[in-house]
Amino acid sequence: MYFEPYDIIVVGAGHAGCEAAAAAANMGSKVLLITMDLRLMASMSCNPAMGGIAKGQIVREIDAMGGCSGIVSDRTMIQFRMLNRSKGPAMWSPRCQSDKMMFSAEWRKLLEETPNVDFWQDTVTGLLITGDQVHGVTTAMGEEIESKAVVLTNGTFLNGLIHIGEKHFPGGRMGEVASFGITDQLKDHGFDAKRLKTGTPVRIDGRTIDFSKLVEQKGDDEVVGFSFFEPFKIQKQRSCWIARTSLKVHETLRKGFKYSPMFNGRIQGVGPRYCPSIEDKIERFSDKDSHQLFVEPEGWNTEEYYLNGFSSSLPDDIQYEALRQIEGFENAKIFRPGYAIEYDYFPPEQLHHSLETRLIHGLFFAGQINGTTGYEEAACQGLMAGINAHLLIHDQDPLVLSRSEAYIGVLIDDLITKGVDEPYRMFTSRAEYRILLRQDNADARLTERSYQLGLAKEARYQQYLNKKRVVDEMIDFLNNTSVAPDEINGYLESAGTSSLGQRSRLGYVLLRPQLTLLDMIQHIGFLSAKYDLRDRFIRECLQEAEILIKYDGYITKEYDLAEKLNRLDYVKLPLDFDYHSLHSLSFEAREKLNRYRPENLGQASRISGISPADISVLAIFLGR
Repeated sequence: MYFEPYDIIVVGAGHAGCEAAAAAANMGSKVLLITMDLRLMASMSCNPAMGGIAKGQIVREIDAMGGCSGIVSDRTMIQFRMLNRSKGPAMWSPRCQSDKMMFSAEWRKLLEETPNVDFWQDTVTGLLITGDQVHGVTTAMGEEIESKAVVLTNGTFLNGLIHIGEKHFPGGRMGEVASFGITDQLKDHGFDAKRLKTGTPVRIDGRTIDFSKLVEQKGDDEVVGFSFFEPFKIQKQRSCWIARTSLKVHETLRKGFKYSPMFNGRIQGVGPRYCPSIEDKIERFSDKDSHQLFVEPEGWNTEEYYLNGFSSSLPDDIQYEALRQIEGFENAKIFRPGYAIEYDYFPPEQLHHSLETRLIHGLFFAGQINGTTGYEEAACQGLMAGINAHLLIHDQDPLVLSRSEAYIGVLIDDLITKGVDEPYRMFTSRAEYRILLRQDNADARLTERSYQLGLAKEARYQQYLNKKRVVDEMIDFLNNTSVAPDEINGYLESAGTSSLGQRSRLGYVLLRPQLTLLDMIQHIGFLSAKYDLRDRFIRECLQEAEILIKYDGYITKEYDLAEKLNRLDYVKLPLDFDYHSLHSLSFEAREKLNRYRPENLGQASRISGISPADISVLAIFLGR
C-alpha cells in the first residue's frame, strides 16, 4: 500500500547496488533501493580500502562514466598511494585507505541527494515473475512492489553461512542475517546456482599494538586521488604498517587445521586464489618461513585495525594465540575474530553482456552474485547494470564496453565468455590492451560515451574537453618547439643523460627515460609562464602529454591491433543457432558454443576451448 510502480528496483545496497541505483536515477529512472540495513550502505565488510592493481583503474573508469565510487573514495580517504610507480604508466594503479564509517555515510548522503531514488529497509525474499518477464519483488514484510526491471546485487547474503572453526551459523556478514528464497526461486526457473567462499581477518585494538616493532608505510607526498571531476582536498594522512608472520606463528596455526572447515570439508565453496586465507597460504607455500602482513587503520577516529593477509576461518582461540606470536602483537586484543563465509552465486555465462539474464527479461545481476570478489569489481558491474536497466525499459540498445575501451569491458567479457570457478578478481594481466587502458586516460576513453547517454553531466564533459584541449596544446608545443644545446645541456648532464650537439625538438628530447616533462619545465622554464605548475589539473595534463609523447609508438601499435580484433565483434551470431548441426566445428567448440551462446564472433573467439580453426568455420558459414 506504500508503493507506486517503479522503473527499476535495486536489491542490495552494497557497492554494486549503490552504483546501480545512482546510475539509473541520474539517467532519469525512478528507482527503489531495498536493503536490509540503511546504516550499512556500501559497507566495507572486508579491508577498508579502494583501488589497487587494476582495481584503481576500474574506480577511475567508474568516475569517468559518471559513477560515484571515485568521488566517495576521495572524500573519505585517509591515505593515498600510487602503486607500481617504478614500472611503466600502464601499470600505475591508484589505491587509498578509507575511513570505513565515513565511506558508508558519504554514499548514503550522496544517494539521498540524488533525485529519483527512494529507499526501503526490508529483505527481498522473491521476485514477481510472469512467464519470462520480471515485474517486481516480494519482501519479508509481505510487500509486493512492482517495477519494469530488477537489479540483484545480493553480495554474500544468498544462503550465506559463516564459519569460525567448528562453529557455523547463517549470516550474510558478521552480525547480519542471510537472505533465503531467491536462489530456490531462480533455480525453479532454470538457473544454475553454485557456491563460493570468501573470508576476512581479525580486527585488532590498535591501543594494544606495539608499532615500534613494525615498519611504517606512509602515503604519497603528492595525492592524485580518483575523481577527474571533484577537486581533491585531503591535507593529512594516516600511516599503514608492515608486519610478518614467523615459523612459530605457522606452527600455532597448524594446530587448528583439524578444526578448519576449509580442510575438513565443511566448506564446499571455492575461495579466492589471489586472496587466500593464512592457513591456505602456509599450506600451499610450506617452504616460506614468513608472510608479509599489512596493518591498516579503519578510519580517522577509531583504533580498529585490519590485518591484511591474515584472513582465517580457524577457531577463534587459535587465531588469537597465533596473532600474539607476531612481533608487535604480543599484547594484542581483538574486536572480533576472522571468519569465512559461503554463499550462492549464479555462473555468469547465464547473462548477456548487458548483465541482463538470458532466462528472465528485465532481470539483471551485478557483483558477487556473478562470482566476482572486490568492491571495485562489484561497483563497476552495478554501474553497467543500472545503465542497461534504464536503457532496456526505454527500448534503447544496451551499452557494452569493449576489451580495448575499459577494464570494465574486460571484466564483463571474461565473466560471460569464460565463466568462473573461483571468485574473479581483476588484474592488469587480464587485459590485452594495458597501454590503452591506463588509469590516467580513463576520462578520455569513457566520458564522451557517458555524456551521450546522459549520465556524465555537462560540467564533467566540459572539464574533459578542457583537459583534452590543454593536453593537445602541450603536445603541439613540444613537437614544434626546438631548443638549443646551450639552453638545455646543463639540465641534461644533471639528469645523467648525454648532451645535445644541435637544436632538437623538445618532444624528441623528452623521449629519454631519465627525463620527465615537469622536471624539464622546472629546469629550463618553457611553459611555466603559461601554466600554474602547482595546480593539480595542470600537473595531470603534463603527465598525460608526457605519456602520449613517450609511448606514442606503442599506443598506436596496440590501438591498431585492437581495431583489427574488434572487427570480429561486429559479426553477429544467431542466438538460437544449433551449433551441433555444424559438424565442421570441433566437438568441444559445439559444446561450448551451445552453452555460452555468444552474441558475436569476437565473443566466440574468447571462449576457452574455441580454436582459430573453429572461428574460421563460423566465419565461412556466415559468409565472411
